[in-house]
Amino acid sequence: MSSYSLGKELTALAGRERAAMTLQDQVAQLFQEARDDVYRYLLSLGLHPPQAQEAAQEVFLRLYVTLKKGEDIQNPRGWIFRVAHNLGLKIRAKQSTLAPFDAELELKLRSPDLNPEQNLLEREQNIRFHQAIQALSEQQRRCLLLRLEGLRYPEIGSALGISASAVGEFLRRAIARLKKGEL
Repeated sequence: MSSYSLGKELTALAGRERAAMTLQDQVAQLFQEARDDVYRYLLSLGLHPPQAQEAAQEVFLRLYVTLKKGEDIQNPRGWIFRVAHNLGLKIRAKQSTLAPFDAELELKLRSPDLNPEQNLLEREQNIRFHQAIQALSEQQRRCLLLRLEGLRYPEIGSALGISASAVGEFLRRAIARLKKGEL
């Protein structure tokens, strides 16, 4: 390859790089000038704010890709809004197929059989239970909680450093006290 053709290739490459930089600058300038308008327009189409923001960025990305391909856009601002409109409608169509969050539905799923009165009664019963547990002696409480975890008497005794028969006695007393409290 001659130095003349190499120089010509380098000049052409430098020209393409300058054109690409200029193209990036042009799109960046348009982005600065029109992004808020495009965002507000997408919101007016009914998009949620995060989706509108993402769509606005997508519009300018598509502008850059289209210009980089060499396509001639006579009215860039008009093109931007046409693309924003089409993209916004497409996103809104997908958005409408998703059901909005329903807080009441979540409450029904969490406690399907309980009405507000039953919820209150259950909450009060839990409070009484925890108060009764706190009224037990330390050993009774430990034995009861370990038993509720599924441990057997010998395992509880081993964990607490007492005999299995002592565990049985602590549990018997704990249950008697809890029954006395009439939970």
